[in-house]
Formats: sequence, C-alpha cells, structure tokens
Amino acid sequence: MDDQTRIEIEAAAFRRMRQHLIEDRPDVQNIDMMTLTGFCRNCLSRWYQEAANERGIELDKDGAREVFYGMPMSDWKARHQTEASEEQKAAFEVAFKENVSDKSG
Repeated sequence: MDDQTRIEIEAAAFRRMRQHLIEDRPDVQNIDMMTLTGFCRNCLSRWYQEAANERGIELDKDGAREVFYGMPMSDWKARHQTEASEEQKAAFEVAFKENVSDKSG
C-alpha cells in the first residue's frame, strides 16, 4: 500500500469514528469514555488541534472542539451531557492523571 492510500484510509477511519461518537452514539458520556479508554471526544479534538498547529494552522481549543463536535461545545453539552455521579468523577480523576496529566509535559 502506498503512503497516500494509507493516509486516505486512516482519514476515512477517523471520520467514521467521529461519526460514530458524534452522530451514532452521542449518549456515551465523555467521562465514561475517558475512564474506560483513556481518551474521549475532547482528547480527539485536542489531537486535531495539535495536528493543525504542527502544520502552521492556527486553531484554538474551542475552534477544534467546534470542528470535531460539529457545533459549539456549549450546545453539545446542553444536548448530550448528563450530570456525572460522584463515582464517575472519582474514576475520571484517576484516568485523567494516568492518561492526560503525565503526557502533557
């Protein structure tokens, strides 16, 4: 497989994952994704932002989230986000420390 085909297939897989997370399963909460997988929709939007910035494209956190979610984050939260339980919050704190905090430095 040549590099261009690989890139196109990877991009198609990313678009399908985004569709699944945004359109097909908006009921799955970010906090649960982070706890179970070590990443969530916000991580994906951050990785998108970082890739754009590495290529000289200025994109801030809110802009990247709007691209990924297809709407402002405040709209997404109002439509799909539920209040997290104390158990979810505690599990998230552990997952965040293991998967994000140590990786940002």
